[in-house]
Amino acid sequence: MVTVEQVRQVALGLPRAYEALVRDRIKFRVGQIVFVAFSADETTMGFGYPKEARDGLIAAEPGKFFLPRVSDLRFNWVEAWAAALDEDEMRELVTDAWRMCVPKRVAAAHLG
Repeated sequence: MVTVEQVRQVALGLPRAYEALVRDRIKFRVGQIVFVAFSADETTMGFGYPKEARDGLIAAEPGKFFLPRVSDLRFNWVEAWAAALDEDEMRELVTDAWRMCVPKRVAAAHLG
């Protein structure tokens, strides 16, 4: 199980990332783009993920990942149960979501 604090440590360690509180929901952004967000009760974590790959991710682990609400299907976004994620998996998901939001040179410089 991952916590908001664990995600915060990873997300805020990434260049250009910052935290925002929007309608009682914790969100991590680059500029105005949200790359990770928690539900108000912190049980689910949404993250940026390529639309063309999300069906495969959800089909592979339907007890862990699920589609966002209908109004968010147009975005590159997937939801996960925080209790089902382990720390290594969360780190990878958060970093990959962040990488989708920053210029390639910023990601390359940070990830080396």
